[in-house]
Amino acid sequence: MTSTQQMTLSDAQSLLDENFAQWVRALDLTVTEFAPTGAVLRMPLAPHLARVGGIVSGQALAALADTAMVLAAVAHAGEMRMFATTDLHTQFLRPGVGTAILCRAEVVRAGKTLVFAKAEMREEESAKLISTATATFYAP
Repeated sequence: MTSTQQMTLSDAQSLLDENFAQWVRALDLTVTEFAPTGAVLRMPLAPHLARVGGIVSGQALAALADTAMVLAAVAHAGEMRMFATTDLHTQFLRPGVGTAILCRAEVVRAGKTLVFAKAEMREEESAKLISTATATFYAP
């Protein structure tokens, strides 16, 4: 891929499938949108992601947000780059239930070595906001 070509949705899914830890891949994430303006990931809800009460665990939501924000940073950069999470804040607003969670992430600001991003996680069917997150990434 040349520097003038935009990475595709397929490129983003391959990047996720080939470069992220096995336990992140076990979340069964699908990249549904991928553009310089941001990324959207879908996480189907399954019993292995539930905590007591049948709601999605906070750890799964935090991993979803972090992964989506990294992919948003890659989309913004327009090429595969390594990003290291230096700061991650997740706010849990309501229990996550239903069939899937959609996470929309975007870059707020990108400097030479630091990238600031934000994410919103919503129930797929109701579109209710269940969690938000912000992160800072180091890009060597």
